[in-house]
This record gives sequence, C-alpha cells and structure tokens, in this order.
Amino acid sequence: MPKQVDHQQRRETIARALWRVVEQRGATHLTLREVAQEAGISLGQLQHYFGSRAELLAFAMDLAGEQSALRVGRALAGLGERPHPRAVLRAMLVELLPLHADARATSRMSAAYVLEALHNEGVHARARGSLLQGRAAVEQVVRQAIANGMIAADRDPVVETDLLLALTGFTTLLELNVVEPAAVLASVDQYLDRLFTAGAGNPR
Repeated sequence: MPKQVDHQQRRETIARALWRVVEQRGATHLTLREVAQEAGISLGQLQHYFGSRAELLAFAMDLAGEQSALRVGRALAGLGERPHPRAVLRAMLVELLPLHADARATSRMSAAYVLEALHNEGVHARARGSLLQGRAAVEQVVRQAIANGMIAADRDPVVETDLLLALTGFTTLLELNVVEPAAVLASVDQYLDRLFTAGAGNPR
C-alpha cells in the first residue's frame, strides 16, 4: 500500500520551514527554492502545494495567526473565569510581542508579510482584513470596560484601542535589543494602570 500523505500536514510543514527561513536568514531569502530546501523537499513538490511566493506567504501567515490566537487563548484561559479586562488586554498585548521563541517566529513572519503586502494587492487585502479583525477584538474589550465603569466614561474607545495597539511598536526595539523585555512589560503595565485608574479595581 502506498503511504498516505496528509496534505494539510505537508502544507503546515512547508509553512513552518518558511518561518525558519525568515527567522534565521531574513525575508531576502524568502524564495520558494530556499523554503523547499529548508523543508527537505524538492522545488517541484513545494509547487504542488503552493504555486507562488504570495500564496505560500498567505498560508504561512494564516498559520502564524492561528498560532498567535492559540497562545492568546491559553493565556486568557489561565486568567480564570470572568477575568478583569485589564488582565485580558495585557495578555493580548504581551502575546503580540516577541518575548519568547514562538512569538518571535510569528512576529518575524508578520514583518515579512507586511513587506509583501506593500507590493501585492491581494496580500495587502488579506493582511488588512486580519489586522482589522484583531483590532476589533481589542476594541470590544475596551468598550465593555468603559460600559462597566472600569475605564473612565470620557475615554474614546477608538483612540484608546489605537494607543494600546501602538504598544506593539516595541517589537522593533526588542528585536534590535534597544530595550529589555522587562522594560517593555513595565511600560505596558504602567499604560494599563493609567487607562484603568478611574475603574473599579486594577489587578496585575
């Protein structure tokens, strides 16, 4: 009997090989041939699953997004039932920063994807849609916290959401060793403390 090939697993294996190429050698080496070599398969085998660089990038980015969502989900599950929105926002933000190996891999993948999106309309639309979805999740938490009196009622939820997401700009500073992880976490905590100052409790 010929060996059955799990095509989804093969696609994920290729996508993870792409992550490694980006993480170890940078986006300039992001060619189908380089990824095939990293995955230990022929270029023809890779092209059986992905016909173009953009198609491979899109799948790899979707997988990275799924992994990030799983990490956030595990972090939120660890907060117990009915967690304080401050803790929820902190968990969401921290998992978007390259503070450990898995997060660094997906962060670098995201950087490569953004560069591709600047020059490919299809990738741009896909990337924008994913970011809008993530932003909406953060804004929902902020709006609910305002409605529950945990954030001052005069705060603009749109502006506060944008400011919270701006904290992910620490990514570049972390990657280039400009700031230490402890300093970034302290900044995140201080910002959240200020945001929830007028609220009913401010647990860490």
